[in-house]
Order: sequence, then C-alpha cells, then structure tokens
Amino acid sequence: MDTLDDQTRIELEAAAFRRLRQHLMDDRMDVQNIDLMNLAGFCRNCLSRWYQEAASERGMDMGKEEAREVFYGMPYDDWKTAHQTEAPADKQAAFATALRDNVTDK
Repeated sequence: MDTLDDQTRIELEAAAFRRLRQHLMDDRMDVQNIDLMNLAGFCRNCLSRWYQEAASERGMDMGKEEAREVFYGMPYDDWKTAHQTEAPADKQAAFATALRDNVTDK
C-alpha cells in the first residue's frame, strides 16, 4: 500500500472513530461503561473526554457535560437512566483500580 497523505489518514481515523462510536452507542448499548473500563481501560466517558480535550487543544471552550452530550447524542443523565445498570461491588472495586490505572487528570 502506498503511504497515506495526512488528509487521507485523518479521514480514515475519523471514519474509524465514528464507527467505534456507532458500535458502542447503537450496536452494543448493553455493554456497560464499567465493563469497558474494567476490561479495556477506557469507556464511553473516556471517549467523550478525549473529544473535549481535542476541542480544548484547538482553542474551543467545551465543558465535560457538553462533550458527553455530543458523544452520547443526548444528555448523559438521560443515557444513564435508559441504559446503565447498577454494578455489583466487585465490578465497582475493579473499576476504582481501572480508573486509577488508566485515567489521569491533565
């Protein structure tokens, strides 16, 4: 394969991101954020935070809740009400570890 020019690479990465978002938001709404974090070290909230950080790096003022609404396609509290279930204590303990090990404040 020929080397990709920057614009093509950016477009492919953006398409892959959109497909990941679609998979998490439409195809696998049953997968809980806590399970994603515990297994993969990131979740939907991380993706929305990375979106917010990318906006900030470009000088855009975007808050956490605004970024979540962009990613989730609705207010985060609405998503939680519709799709989030209560996690048992063992998953919550594993989440605390995964959060500490994978999420850093900038």
